[in-house]
Amino acid sequence: MVTTLLSFIFVLGILVFIHELGHFLVAKWVGIRVDRFSVGFPPNIFARKWRGTEYAIGIIPLGGYVKMAGENPDEEASGAPDEFMSKSVPARAAVIFAGPFMNYILAIVILIGIFLFAGTPIFDSERIVVGAVSDDGPALDAGLLEGDQIVALDGLPVTNFDSLRMYVNARVEEPIAVTFLRGTDSQTVTITTKAQPALTPEGDVDTVGILGVNQQPVGYERYGFGEAVARGVGATHLIVTETVRFLGKLVTGQMSSSMIGGPLFIAQQSGREARKGAQSLFFFMALLSVNLAILNILPIPVLDGGHLIFLAIEAIKGSPLSMKARLWAQQVGMVLLLGLIVYVTYNDILRFFRGI
Repeated sequence: MVTTLLSFIFVLGILVFIHELGHFLVAKWVGIRVDRFSVGFPPNIFARKWRGTEYAIGIIPLGGYVKMAGENPDEEASGAPDEFMSKSVPARAAVIFAGPFMNYILAIVILIGIFLFAGTPIFDSERIVVGAVSDDGPALDAGLLEGDQIVALDGLPVTNFDSLRMYVNARVEEPIAVTFLRGTDSQTVTITTKAQPALTPEGDVDTVGILGVNQQPVGYERYGFGEAVARGVGATHLIVTETVRFLGKLVTGQMSSSMIGGPLFIAQQSGREARKGAQSLFFFMALLSVNLAILNILPIPVLDGGHLIFLAIEAIKGSPLSMKARLWAQQVGMVLLLGLIVYVTYNDILRFFRGI
């Protein structure tokens, strides 16, 4: 529980900080006065004013914000040169776009670091050597240990982990005779698989059998700086492509909306990845960073994408939208966003009670 909570705060805190830092730095660069820079929402556990800006850390780690002078449509703009609305459309667009862009850059940096310092695991394609053994899996109770080599299931030889997974997944709460080598000794134990819920691509809940073991890598392939940069950028673009494809399937109904996760899912998954190790946690952070960037660029009024739409309309018509129109759009966007939050929280609760 403590690992899950700390991992959640660490992951979300960095993602929010980098996002808001993008808005903040570009706002300062184009000459906009920033009244407040906050990571987290009130009540604050830290707040200090420095050079005209209040810097704060809120106790609720579910977001953050940069308050710029004259940004909100319900504020009366004075026309001062350091106000948001006094700047050109390109300058304001740069400020808004900087948040999602910084999340995109963060993902690239994290993945470059993984390829450069950790590398990618190399697995033996002809042997199944047990790596991590789950604390709550049946393999641990049966006595399997890290380093054991699984050679047969129910007397049938197995030589790769994919074959083992397919065989085990198809047998839910069924006994399987697992033959393994420990050193030079051959042993056979009967393990009854554990039922585990799993989401299908259609969003339905399926049940698979598991032993509770992972494959042990035989080594890691690390890359030079140039290759790590190329692979980090390529991996980030792949995540972007798959995320956009996923959203497209959601919109067209090819993918169930029950696949969407929210804060509780992020917290649970952060804890799981942290227990696997730093590399897994940072890869999950890179994945979330891309998702946060794409989510914020969606054309919903309260999100960065919605503000970019306002600016595009302003550039076309030659003047800003009226305050009434902006307030109305903000209210509609807030209703949509709150509805989405309620829905993903509902999905999270269902996953929690189903044990996914």
